[in-house]
Amino acid sequence: MENETLNLKDPVCGMTPAPEKAIAKGNTSVRDGVRYIFCCAGCKTKFDAEPTRYVVSSPATAGDPGGVAEPSTPIHRSILKPAEPRDLDGPQSRAKTHGGTCCEHHHHTAPKPPPANAKNILYTCPMHPEVKQMGPGDCPLCGMALEPADPTAAQDDSELKDMSFRFKVSLALTLPVFLLAMAGDAIPLSHQIKAIIEAVLAAPVVAWLGWPFFVRGWKGAISGHANMFTLIGLGVAVSYLYSLAVLIAPGIVPMAVHGKMGPPVYFEAAAVIITLVLLGQVLELKARAGTGAALRALLDLSPKTALRRTANGTETIAQADIQLGDELIVRPGEAVPTDGEVIEGMSAIDESLLTGESMPVAKHTGDAVTGGTLNGQGALTIRATRIGADTMLAKIVALVAEAQRSRAPTQSLADAVSAWFVPIVTGVAILAFIAWLAAGYNFDYALLAAVSVLIIACPCALGLATPMSVMVAVGKGAHSGVLVKNAAALEKFAAADVLVLDKTGTITEGRPSLTAIYAPQGENELLTLAAALEVKSAHPLAKAVLEAAKDLTLPAVENFESITGQGLKGRIEGAEIRIGNAAFMAGIDLSALEAETTRHAGATLLYVARNTEALGFLAVQDKLKPDAAVLLKSLDLKIVLATGDSEEAAAAIAAEAGISEPHARLMPEGKAELVRNLQGQGHTVAFAGDGVNDAPALAAADVAIAMGGGSDAAIETAGLVLLKGDLSALLKARHLARAARTNMKQNLAFAFFYNALGVPLAAGVLYPFTGWLLSPMIAAAAMSFSSVSVIANALRLKGARL
Repeated sequence: MENETLNLKDPVCGMTPAPEKAIAKGNTSVRDGVRYIFCCAGCKTKFDAEPTRYVVSSPATAGDPGGVAEPSTPIHRSILKPAEPRDLDGPQSRAKTHGGTCCEHHHHTAPKPPPANAKNILYTCPMHPEVKQMGPGDCPLCGMALEPADPTAAQDDSELKDMSFRFKVSLALTLPVFLLAMAGDAIPLSHQIKAIIEAVLAAPVVAWLGWPFFVRGWKGAISGHANMFTLIGLGVAVSYLYSLAVLIAPGIVPMAVHGKMGPPVYFEAAAVIITLVLLGQVLELKARAGTGAALRALLDLSPKTALRRTANGTETIAQADIQLGDELIVRPGEAVPTDGEVIEGMSAIDESLLTGESMPVAKHTGDAVTGGTLNGQGALTIRATRIGADTMLAKIVALVAEAQRSRAPTQSLADAVSAWFVPIVTGVAILAFIAWLAAGYNFDYALLAAVSVLIIACPCALGLATPMSVMVAVGKGAHSGVLVKNAAALEKFAAADVLVLDKTGTITEGRPSLTAIYAPQGENELLTLAAALEVKSAHPLAKAVLEAAKDLTLPAVENFESITGQGLKGRIEGAEIRIGNAAFMAGIDLSALEAETTRHAGATLLYVARNTEALGFLAVQDKLKPDAAVLLKSLDLKIVLATGDSEEAAAAIAAEAGISEPHARLMPEGKAELVRNLQGQGHTVAFAGDGVNDAPALAAADVAIAMGGGSDAAIETAGLVLLKGDLSALLKARHLARAARTNMKQNLAFAFFYNALGVPLAAGVLYPFTGWLLSPMIAAAAMSFSSVSVIANALRLKGARL
């Protein structure tokens, strides 16, 4: 190295690693008298493969006596490709540099996109998810304020601030108008003067503070989707304009309508209606903000920073700057910053915030960890395997956000009613006006009834009834280990009466384990001989045997031989040892074992023999998950088992789980056909599975449920995903589905009852019997609080016990 110049910067990635560490690890290469050092072996490999790609010209020699010098420029140029767009549909999102990741240890940060603001965020309507636009605004169909399509986006509270400001100013202007109207002779002013003051104070309330309502109502009317604001605007406009006309030209009203102080005016009604509707909007916007809180809380599980290990030590970086392959240190008590694999240390991870399970899960080298979960007492070093939108937490949030916009079947009923709602209410208002006049009552009563009908009717209560329940239920599920991918699946699961279950991995643990040893001459000897052979095998059953024998000392094996489909043999201490199925034991008498083998129906039996003597057998079986039988019984569903396994295995597991109807040796299409047959019998069928072979049945079922640890095909097909992948989550999903369906029905019943009762009362049906007529101001208050009541009831789902 004495005649070499040392290049201090990695020519591949541009990092500046510690020279002594790079040289000690052999991460160097020499070219044209220059020793290039690399941060890792991956960069060295890339350089050695294509040196001319990274070296533009030969470096000038720096006269450092020790041969270690900062080379003069130019020495090399790192060729950095522009960051390629992320493939959000793929298994991983890769910020690509130099045509790929430089190595398995670190990735280099791609240029960050400009920060998002309200104008470049997609907004949608909670009642009409098909309405989408960039930036905030109002729904052209119902007039409601749009909200971010991604509930986890930075909350834009400009609409709430605007409505709060309008309400405060409106309240200040409306109070004196209301007092003047109600005071009567207590205020020594003429009727004309008081009416003028009321008109002046009410004018900004109606024309300025209430202007958004007129705009929303007009947009709805001209688009053929008259809405709540159409009714409000019509009622307020009629009240104010009629009063203004009477104030300017009292003669247009028949003298019979005049009271002792002149013709009646309704400036206070118009102002109070606008003020109460503004209050309702403030309360509704605050309540709606709470429906996305569950998802924002999920995202908040990930720490904002991470401790990254580098060639020079450690550095604290923002969570958004984590790259694939980064080595991240997770200290005791800290949250895991991103999905990764443990490369050093051991600890117990609390995954309850994702799975709903309180028991920490032990993690060792090679185990996967999920971003957002909480580390216990041990220190871990993990390698980032997924970042950004590809992490489990981000995918959960994205799927949940999409599910919150999906439509439950119950919504179709509300949609059908809402389509005719405004025309019917407008017609009722006109009929009420005509009926009052025809009955001989004066113009004053007729106008009050018509305006009250227009104001009290609330199509928003109908429209919000189902979407609010869905939004809160989906968020609740995400915190309980139940990922709801669409609202229809949630509602249908509440109505399901049959659940078809795959066996392996769904009700069983999904891996074979040693369940019994029969060895008349000693279990330890038989297990030791079996494990000595199985240690050389890659068969899945070998893992079960070796796990059971992990504390035993195994003897050496000579002349090892594996016979596919039958078993293993070899010589141990001079004797030939065999382990395998009954066919592999040809010439060996197994009759002494027959009585015992019948006790292990459904298990795979591995016979063990020494020379010509049968020593016993090992029973290996995919065991039933703990508490499976109790949990399945709690579901209150008819349970059907569908498996590709043998009849014996299916019958054994079914008997243990308390399932009366097992179906064995089913191919993927056979499982789908079983689902269709059950549907043909009038059942609503849910199917729970975890494998690729379950995808056809999942697609055919009314409700598709995938275990979170299963195949991508199963998860993609499913409407519900159980993140923990166990049956306790299935029970939680059932309880959640029933609670959500009940909540939807409560909201719809309230909305229907409110409108069915409120509209006739406003029209004055009780007046001939009780002398009571609903005031437009009371109607406005009732209308505003009806939507808030629906939202408040939906928010009760947050406290549902699953």
